[in-house]
Amino acid sequence: MFLADEQSEEIGLSDLRSLAEMVLTEEGYPDDTEVTILLIDEQEMSEYNERFLNRSGPTDVLAFPVEDLLPGIVPEHDPHGPPLMIGDVIVAPAYIRRQATENDVAFEDEMALMVTHGVLHLIGYDHMVDEDAERMEQRERDLLAKVGKARR
Repeated sequence: MFLADEQSEEIGLSDLRSLAEMVLTEEGYPDDTEVTILLIDEQEMSEYNERFLNRSGPTDVLAFPVEDLLPGIVPEHDPHGPPLMIGDVIVAPAYIRRQATENDVAFEDEMALMVTHGVLHLIGYDHMVDEDAERMEQRERDLLAKVGKARR
């Protein structure tokens, strides 16, 4: 797990790392699974959002999977080979802080939701159709409850 903090919000980095590791463990991924979590400011997030999704302005979280994975199916992995690299999660804490305030939820809960959401995207969860969205949201609720966080 690689976590880089390139922004100014106060963040409990070890808590985010532990959360992402717990999500992977609960989904059955090996302990050495590689994920990058990058915390950036809103300006940089706006640039990523425009460059990769053709959307203007910042957003809360972006996920860039390395492979097309399916929820509940862990890819075959040689335990003696290189770690399984599944992708990058990019998070904008300042945007998330504002979003938490607007939704009247704790910033820590909203950050936990966005990291969980991003990691689940890496492993194939999606929310483009209602049935998939319900499945993803329920999984988020279940995982967040394990660490005492709530999903709005």
